[in-house]
Amino acid sequence: MSKNLKVLFVEDDAAVRLGGTQALRLSGLEVQSFERAEHALRYIEFGFPGILVSDLRLPGMSGLALLEHTVGTDASLPVILVTGHGDIPMAVDAMRRGAYDFVEKPYSSEQLVDVSQRALEKRRLTLELASVRQALAHRDNIEARILGRSPAIERLRRMILE
Repeated sequence: MSKNLKVLFVEDDAAVRLGGTQALRLSGLEVQSFERAEHALRYIEFGFPGILVSDLRLPGMSGLALLEHTVGTDASLPVILVTGHGDIPMAVDAMRRGAYDFVEKPYSSEQLVDVSQRALEKRRLTLELASVRQALAHRDNIEARILGRSPAIERLRRMILE
């Protein structure tokens, strides 16, 4: 499911970061972990093949600011926020700002893996749909430029699209 997709995991607590990273890797996910939000910023770009899991309270840039940056860069990139200081209003606010999910500490490894796998599946489908749309748009462009319906013309179009 997560073929070529990555989890960016931002957590300032070294023990929690190590535990979360290990749990995700043991479930077969590719993970890159960071102590600070600023370090993850260079990976967050439109079409990034993965998801972001971030602690809400971080030194420097907060998880909420990282969420806002991510949503501004690619609104379809799932962001899971994690906090030990959560409450219902905070979770609702995070979801309104575009978070995919909100997880409270302490959480189990299974909970972290489950929410990450669901977010990765959503991301995979989003990226796949964008790729299909792009191919269709390109195909329409080729059909407009290379006229004809003969088998040879159809083969030529397929060769160009491959």
